[in-house]
Amino acid sequence: MKHNAQGLNILLIDDHPAVRKGLGILLGTRSHRVGGEAGRQVDALAILESQFFDIALLDLTLKDGNGLDLLPELESRNIPALVYSMHEEPEIIEQAFRSGALGYVSKQEDTDILFAAIDKVALGKRYVSPCAAQCLAEASTAEQRLEQTLSDREMQVFALMGKGFGNTEIAARLDLSPRTIETYCTRMVSKFDLSCRSELRKLAILNS
Repeated sequence: MKHNAQGLNILLIDDHPAVRKGLGILLGTRSHRVGGEAGRQVDALAILESQFFDIALLDLTLKDGNGLDLLPELESRNIPALVYSMHEEPEIIEQAFRSGALGYVSKQEDTDILFAAIDKVALGKRYVSPCAAQCLAEASTAEQRLEQTLSDREMQVFALMGKGFGNTEIAARLDLSPRTIETYCTRMVSKFDLSCRSELRKLAILNS
């Protein structure tokens, strides 16, 4: 890996040409060079076949799909990946890291944060920007509240609902009657102050 003072050869993946141009100028102020840029997955993959990069800076929203799909490919090529995105949903941030990202920066952050992330990720170190870290921390707190609100059995039912199982399937897995599962669901609807069971199922899926 190149030392930062020499600048890095960066693959820039973002679906907005103006954003790529602006980032190219910004990165140049730190002696970094955009050696390749793409707005689509297919173009990024083609570029990867022709050259190596010190780091990839990518958005998650692309013209032909999701940038998350590129992360395993970048990881397999030993190219550290830094996600630079407007998405701040905890589940997306976590999925990015599971898919192979080394860093995650919200586009709402100051440019100094972006440069700090580039430096860390280029060295093979994990980096989570302050905004992204706060989102993860709030999600963790929400999960703790969930565990404090529900009983152990209710948590089991809730988790299975989040995986898409219906009441009959949940009952069979937990060796309980469907009527008992309905009772647990009614209790959880009340505990979460929801209006119906469909809202409970949506909440379970979001927390799965």
